[in-house]
Amino acid sequence: MASGTRPATAERGPSARRSVAATVRRGLTFWRRSIQARVVASTLVLSAVVVSGVGWFLLQQTRDGLLENRVDAVVAEADNESAEAVERLVAVPGTETDASTQASELATPIIARGETRGFDVALSGPGSSEEGLAEAGSIYTPGLDTTSVPQSLVDHFTRSGDTAWTYASIRTVDERGRVTSSEPGIVVGSQVRLPSDGRAWTLYFLFPLEEEQETLALVTRALLTAGGLLLVLVAGLTWLVTRQVVTPIRMARQVAERLAAGRLQERMRVSGEDDLARLALSFNQMASNLQRQIRQLEELSRVQRRFVSDVSHELRTPLTTVRMAGDVLHDARGDFDPVTARAAELLQTELDRFETLLVDLLEISRFDAGAAVLELDDVNLADVAHRVVERNRALAEQRGVTLEVSAPPRPCLAEADVRRVERIVRNLVTNAIDHAGPPERGRSRVVVHVAGDDHAAAVAVRDYGVGLAPGESALVFNRFWRADPARARTSGGTGLGLSISLEDTHLHGGWLQAWGRVDEGAQFRLTLPRRAGTPLRQSPLPLVPADARERLAGVTP
Repeated sequence: MASGTRPATAERGPSARRSVAATVRRGLTFWRRSIQARVVASTLVLSAVVVSGVGWFLLQQTRDGLLENRVDAVVAEADNESAEAVERLVAVPGTETDASTQASELATPIIARGETRGFDVALSGPGSSEEGLAEAGSIYTPGLDTTSVPQSLVDHFTRSGDTAWTYASIRTVDERGRVTSSEPGIVVGSQVRLPSDGRAWTLYFLFPLEEEQETLALVTRALLTAGGLLLVLVAGLTWLVTRQVVTPIRMARQVAERLAAGRLQERMRVSGEDDLARLALSFNQMASNLQRQIRQLEELSRVQRRFVSDVSHELRTPLTTVRMAGDVLHDARGDFDPVTARAAELLQTELDRFETLLVDLLEISRFDAGAAVLELDDVNLADVAHRVVERNRALAEQRGVTLEVSAPPRPCLAEADVRRVERIVRNLVTNAIDHAGPPERGRSRVVVHVAGDDHAAAVAVRDYGVGLAPGESALVFNRFWRADPARARTSGGTGLGLSISLEDTHLHGGWLQAWGRVDEGAQFRLTLPRRAGTPLRQSPLPLVPADARERLAGVTP
């Protein structure tokens, strides 16, 4: 064979194995998904077990009946032959003294009748139990293997002279002594006494069970044929019945899948008045009610979004006017009395908050309308974290909170919209400042962790303040939700920051998750894929902080 070539069988081997594996997988998938196949298969298995049991019982009864009738017939025929032999021996003159000649004259006509009636004969003299029939001067049908007579039957006549029978294999031999055939049969033995020597000789009659074997084979074939046809009939009936039940279920599944895909006009076809037809009618009524309610909710949601958008836009004009008047009052507050000056400052603060609220409402309305888009670029999350921390350091110092950044020296890049990412991190940092612990308890610290790997980049904001109660980590991203309604928003937040952050994160295909424990602080983790559109599998930063894991393990941090 030339160098670099492979046998064709070696090339076909892996492909053949793959084909077999694919076929097995398809078969297992079909078995798991098809209730009709499982019902038909289980019914066939149970029917096969029942049919096999009944067939085996009938065969046993048939075999026992055939053998019992055959035994009665052959024992009766053997008794007749023995009685006739005794009558002939009684008529023999008493002057005959040659036992061998007398035995031959006795066995020859019986052997001749046996050849015409289909049984074999063997006549053995005294001492056959020790020497065997062949060595004891036995006379038998030509071609008969004398070992066909069981030794147990031979031994019986050394103890008793009563007629006895047993089952055996009747074998024939050729001139060289080789066995040419073997078939089951019945061996009947009885004893007669020869007048010549006065000793007991044993007559063995060997009756084959060929007819009974053929009859049993015929019954077996009939039972197998009937059983096979019955299984085919049961399989067909089961398939037909299950099809009548499964087909509407499959139609309901297909309609349900189309309804889930948004095709709310889909309905099941109703035919008849049975339970399945009533099920289809109930399903259609349910689908109609769901369609009506979904359309009502869609209309209500559309009206709400339109209302929020319109109100936000319409409020900008009077807000601009109020802002101009507020700026004038704020600039001239030095000429006012203390109460009026304080009122001007409060007015300016609330106007700032109101303007922020309008901006957030407009952003929420864009998310709800699906109009938000990304302006992607390679963003270093470490730079973003440093910028956000620097911009909020004054607020943190005002609250007595220390801001820290823990970032690796290498860039943590992600393909993202830098404006939206900065907004997410800013909302997380200001939220952490609002909920940081009091300085007198030594927990007024917020740490921003940054990390990245080949697949994702992450920012985690950790505070050591009031924390979150069990179950609240799933609620913090709801609009206007607050863990403590009595707690003031010192940073001027609107209650929409975390909701907008979550929408921004989903727009990037990332994760925004929260962890918290009462009086142990909280941690919010933002995870973004390195490349937009790539699914996330894990985050470079743990959601549960390392110091919290150590406390849970009983180790002092």
